[in-house]
Amino acid sequence: MTQLHKRFTDSQVQKLFDRYVKGEVRRKHVEAILEIGKSRFFELLKAYREGRGKFSITYTRKKSTRGIGAGIEKNILKELTIDKVLIMNPATPVRAYNYSYIKNRLNKKYDQEVSLPTIINRAKREGYYLKKKQRKTHDREVLTNYVGELIQHDASYHMFAPDTKKKWCLITSLDDFSRYLLYAVLVERENTWAHIQGLQTVMVTYGFPVSYYVDCHSTFRFVRGRDELHYKHHLVTDESTPQWKQVLDDCRVKVTYALSPQAKGKIERPYQWIQDHVVRTCAREGVRDIKEARQVLKQEVGEYNHKRVHSTTKEVPYIRFQRALRNKRSLFREFEIPKPYKSIRDVFCFRMTRTADGYRKIGINNIQFKVNKMNPRDTLDLRIYPISKLYSEVRFWREEELLDIQKIKNTDLKRIIT
Repeated sequence: MTQLHKRFTDSQVQKLFDRYVKGEVRRKHVEAILEIGKSRFFELLKAYREGRGKFSITYTRKKSTRGIGAGIEKNILKELTIDKVLIMNPATPVRAYNYSYIKNRLNKKYDQEVSLPTIINRAKREGYYLKKKQRKTHDREVLTNYVGELIQHDASYHMFAPDTKKKWCLITSLDDFSRYLLYAVLVERENTWAHIQGLQTVMVTYGFPVSYYVDCHSTFRFVRGRDELHYKHHLVTDESTPQWKQVLDDCRVKVTYALSPQAKGKIERPYQWIQDHVVRTCAREGVRDIKEARQVLKQEVGEYNHKRVHSTTKEVPYIRFQRALRNKRSLFREFEIPKPYKSIRDVFCFRMTRTADGYRKIGINNIQFKVNKMNPRDTLDLRIYPISKLYSEVRFWREEELLDIQKIKNTDLKRIIT
C-alpha cells in the first residue's frame, strides 16, 4: 500500500477531518477511507487541530538516516576501482566484482561498517557492475561420509600479485567431507617436486587418506599420445607411472582421475575462493615478493578454514573436520614409514633404477658413481630426495637393503628431478 500523501491531497484529508469534528462522519469511516489505523488517525487529528489552516500530510525527511559519510563513499569507490583494474587485466584470475570482499575490507582496513546493499547500489550507480554469466547448474554436494575418504588436489597458475608481473602456482589439497584445506602453498613454478612435497605435508600431518582426486595433468597421469611424441606401441595409458603416483603407490593410497574438465568442475574447488581473495589483497597491499604473498595466503586460508561458513556444508570447515575426528568418522590411517624403508626420504622422493657395471659403478647422466657394498650387475633402486637448491640425497637400495647414502649435485641430476 502506497503512502497516504501519495493517495490523497492535503485538502481532501482536511475536509474529512472538518466533517469529523462537526460530527458528520464517524472515526471508523475516516479510517476506512484513508486506510489507516487508530493510532495514525489520532496522530493526524492532532496535526489537524494544531495546524490552524496549515494542515499538511506531505512527508518531509528532515534528516537523512540512510546517508553515508564522504570518507566511506570515497573508500567504496576506491576499492571498486581496484577491482575494475584487476578484472581488466587478463593475467589475473579475477573476472567479477566481489562486493562482500569490499565490505570486509572496509571493516578491517578502515574500520568502517557499510551494508552490502549500499555497496552494490553505489557500484551500479557508478558503473562498477557486471551481469552474472549464466552457467549450467550442477549439484554442489559432499561426495563422502568421512574425513580422509577423498582428498581433492589441484593447482592454479596465475598472476597472484599483479605488481610483480609474474605468475605463480597455487597448489592445494582439500578434504572433501569437511571442505577443510589441508595444504595450500604458492610456488614460483609448478613441478613434480612441489606436488610430492604436498603429499608429504598432508600425510605426515594427518595420515594416509583412502584416495586422491586429481585431473589428468601429466604430473599425475601418463596418457599415451599426449606425454610422448615418440612412444613404443605397446606402451599405453597408465603403463608408465609418473613419480607423483609412485609415491601414492608406496603409501597404499588410491588415485581417482577426473576424465574431463566438466567432471572436475562438478566438485567445488575452494581454491577459487582463496585465489580470488589472495589476488585482491596482494593488489591492494602492493605485494611484490612471493614471501609476502605467502603471508597473504596464510591469512586467507586461516579465514577460510576457521571463520567462514561453507556454502555447501553450512559449517566452518575446521569445526566440521574436528567433530568428525572426535566422532571417529575418519578414514585417515596413522602415518608410518612403509616397510622396508627407513626414512620419509625413501618415500616422498624421485625414483629410478640402475644396473651396476663390472666395475661396481652406475651411471647417471653419463657420470659414473661408485656405491658401497654393491656387486657387479646388481640392480639398484635409487631414491632421490632434494635437500636444497644445490644438492640432493640419493639413497641406494638393493631389494630390501639400504646400501649407501650419497649427496649429489642437482646439476648432475638434471631432467631427473623436476
